[in-house]
Amino acid sequence: MPALQRRLGTTHAVFVGLAAMIGAGVFFVWSPAAEVAGPLLLVSLLIAAIVATLNALSSAQLAMAYPVSGGAYAFGRATIGPGTGFAAGWLFLLGKTSSAAAIATIAGAYLWPGVDKPLAVAVVAALALVNVSGIRSTAAVSAAIVSIVLAAIAVVLVLALVSPPAAPASVSTLSTTPYGVLQGAGLLFFAFAGYARMATLSEEVREPRRTLPRAIVVALAITLTVYATVGAVCLTLLGPDLLATTESPLAELVGGGADAVLRLVAGLACLGSLLGVLAGLSRTSLAMARERDLPGALSRVSERTSSPVVAEVTVAVLAMLGILLLDATALVAFSSACVLGYYAIANASAVRQTEGRWLPRWLSALGFAGCLVLAVTLPWPAIVGAVVALGIGLGGRTILRRIPAKG
Repeated sequence: MPALQRRLGTTHAVFVGLAAMIGAGVFFVWSPAAEVAGPLLLVSLLIAAIVATLNALSSAQLAMAYPVSGGAYAFGRATIGPGTGFAAGWLFLLGKTSSAAAIATIAGAYLWPGVDKPLAVAVVAALALVNVSGIRSTAAVSAAIVSIVLAAIAVVLVLALVSPPAAPASVSTLSTTPYGVLQGAGLLFFAFAGYARMATLSEEVREPRRTLPRAIVVALAITLTVYATVGAVCLTLLGPDLLATTESPLAELVGGGADAVLRLVAGLACLGSLLGVLAGLSRTSLAMARERDLPGALSRVSERTSSPVVAEVTVAVLAMLGILLLDATALVAFSSACVLGYYAIANASAVRQTEGRWLPRWLSALGFAGCLVLAVTLPWPAIVGAVVALGIGLGGRTILRRIPAKG
């Protein structure tokens, strides 16, 4: 069976990560986060950034020691046990499939309001075809998209600072509680979770022990800078009350005349993020199928493009179902609950790691605790849904592994 090929260098890996992180989040999460965090939105952003940084450091350390596809699925198997590894992989698949559906839905709403769901389904199909054509195609498209998006965001921020909108109300009417600040952090974490995508591509980068840690740290640092700047400008110039209610915060910064252009840029950013999500999903599915934690057909790799074509198609179809069945807000909350569980396992794996350590165990333990705290502050339907889905996955794995392997 053909194997994945090491085709990406550090720069390409950074662009894949940036496209995954600077996507739907920068155009969408400010409103729901401001609604619960109010004037303390930047505190929520800081908490989310700290937890994301701890997770990224643990992921970088693990990627150096275990340069194989699968991310925390592989890390959990190697350091704790197969069952824990499966839980991480299953939560990743659940969370990121939900994330893919949410991002596609947001892209559809920006690009063609009123026809958002059919367009979202078409977008998932088109980007799945890009990924099937090979990882270098994914990296090239990601680089082009993220370059355009970063340039557009920079222009918006400069215009807003030169000619700011009307001053916001001096006193906010939104109530703020510690629980609301933590829930805001949990929602904002949705925007930072893209660095996991790079860890799942371990078998497709050159010199992964050197390339992946650098790519993860650089991509996250750039993303944190962008989000901190956008969040501070939006909160200062719009105020928490308007920010909590507007559908397009960046358009509000520069006036309604820019709405059409920003909708196009936002849709483009979502496409870049979605491209990376689908790539990470297929690689984790591939890794899990190799270990008989998922059906073996998902491990098939195309001889022509060296991509896991069956896994690519499967996750695309599941994302399409999510688009048709749920709205974006519910998808984001469920995604955050699952992905925070995934990263909790990644941090636990880093705590248990014995070889190749350079990160103090207490930092990984702090990251583990941070993931759990943010997870339990999310809306309860998302938490219950994640727990039930994990139970279904563990039961299905037990049944699958009782089936004798072929050959």
